[in-house]
Amino acid sequence: MITTLAIKNYALIDDIRVDFSTGLTIITGETGAGKSILLGALALVLGKRADISSVKDAAKKCVIEAEFAIDHYYLQPIFSENDLDYEPHTILRREILPSGKSRAFVNDTPVTLGQLQALAPHLVDIHSQHETLALFSETFQMEVIDTLADNSNLLKTYEKQFYTYNDLSRTLSEVKNTKDSAARELDYNTFLYNELKEAKLETLNQHELEETYETLNNTEEIQESLSKIIQLFSEEQIGTLDTAKEARTTLGKLRAFSSEFDMLWDRLNSVIIEMEDIGESIEGSVLKIEPDPQKLTEVNDRLQMLYKLQQKHSMGTVEELLVIRNDLEAKIDSTLNLDERIGSLEKQLLDSKRIALQTANQLYENRKKAIPQLKEKLEAFLGELGLPNAKFKFELTPSESFRKTGTDTLELLFTANKGLPYGSLKKIASGGELSRIMLAIKAVLTKYKKLPTIVFDEIDTGVSGEIAHKMATILNTMSSSTQLFSITHLPQIAAKGAHHIKVYKEDSGTVTATRLKTLNDDERIVEIAQMIGGNKMTDSAIAHAKELLN
Repeated sequence: MITTLAIKNYALIDDIRVDFSTGLTIITGETGAGKSILLGALALVLGKRADISSVKDAAKKCVIEAEFAIDHYYLQPIFSENDLDYEPHTILRREILPSGKSRAFVNDTPVTLGQLQALAPHLVDIHSQHETLALFSETFQMEVIDTLADNSNLLKTYEKQFYTYNDLSRTLSEVKNTKDSAARELDYNTFLYNELKEAKLETLNQHELEETYETLNNTEEIQESLSKIIQLFSEEQIGTLDTAKEARTTLGKLRAFSSEFDMLWDRLNSVIIEMEDIGESIEGSVLKIEPDPQKLTEVNDRLQMLYKLQQKHSMGTVEELLVIRNDLEAKIDSTLNLDERIGSLEKQLLDSKRIALQTANQLYENRKKAIPQLKEKLEAFLGELGLPNAKFKFELTPSESFRKTGTDTLELLFTANKGLPYGSLKKIASGGELSRIMLAIKAVLTKYKKLPTIVFDEIDTGVSGEIAHKMATILNTMSSSTQLFSITHLPQIAAKGAHHIKVYKEDSGTVTATRLKTLNDDERIVEIAQMIGGNKMTDSAIAHAKELLN
């Protein structure tokens, strides 16, 4: 229930704050006093799009804040679904900045307008002439039946099954489309894969192949260079190795004179040993390197094949080509396995359809059982509201198509008079009849589920006399289980309220402002007397007001 509404700098309102209680709260006031402003502010804090023109002083911030006690509404899942922190005492705030930008908050946490709009219907139900159009909606009509049928949990189960079925259906369609396109690519992918597979990439070492090719392609130059080194090492008298050995012999004669010469001799000896080893290695290399035209051709062919594949696939290494080959293999396997996957998905889809259909059939049976009860209650309420011949016909028809709430289609037909044919509400019912039908529906629903706070904006349009008394009694009964607000011009309804708020205008110099006042018992007598007889107070009007209040 809403406990407090605070409004600053909105339309004709400077700064007001009003507290609310349980039960039926009546809101009255002359036409143009600002009752619609109050509703506009409430709608804004519940997520209606902001308009800078509704701000009283465009240079200042407009703030509307509503506080709710929701600990008995079981709204934790709704908060969770919308990424909101749940608080039993929840505060909604809406701000319109001078720049025209709008901000929304839930419990001081910034939220999007979408989050606020998702939460709002679970807090307040504002019924105006515009909201009466919901009666024409099949969705709304089905929700009413489902409430009486106690289908809430079953609908949650079906909704999961419905989304599972849709997901499987979408996946199956995508896989079939993939198969069509993959089949066209299969031959080309297979050709590319075989080309890479025949290359035996695992056996290729590009660096070694390139090194071998360079060696075989330059055999003569390598042999000549190595022979020259051997000659430089071993040429008689002037060879590097012979010169070093002669120097070692000379140093050997000096070893006895100083340890320094001994160290030099050791170092030179190590160099000679290393040079001898190098010389032997070079001689071995000379023996191993021989011209091999056949091998050169083989290595060149493998390298050219590798370069061609790298160029074809825009890759630079054997490892990258292996990745492409593996990807192609996976694509080919996937294409070849698509038939198997399609078969598996088709089986899953059939199972999913069977399960969802069972739940949908149960929903249909529950609805079919609830319709006579709903029909009886609505017609009884409408009889009290001056439509004794009003009759409904609910045409519930199961189909093969899955919808969000089952497989049923619903058409609600209505007639208000004996002997006249049934027709759709939109074509048959008048504005006054639609208001009474909506009131009857809300009255029925309050007996079956915890409704949010309900605001009726002139639900009594076109009603007077004894029917007004009946409507007031229904509103009063509803308010025993649901917080209820009624904006009314009828004294019969105003007298039934547990609380009474008057909306009025007040001039202060050159400025007109809307004010709110919670009336005490004496003030209520005066207000209701004025609703009966106008501004001219008469003893008869006061007596009638007291009688209504009593």
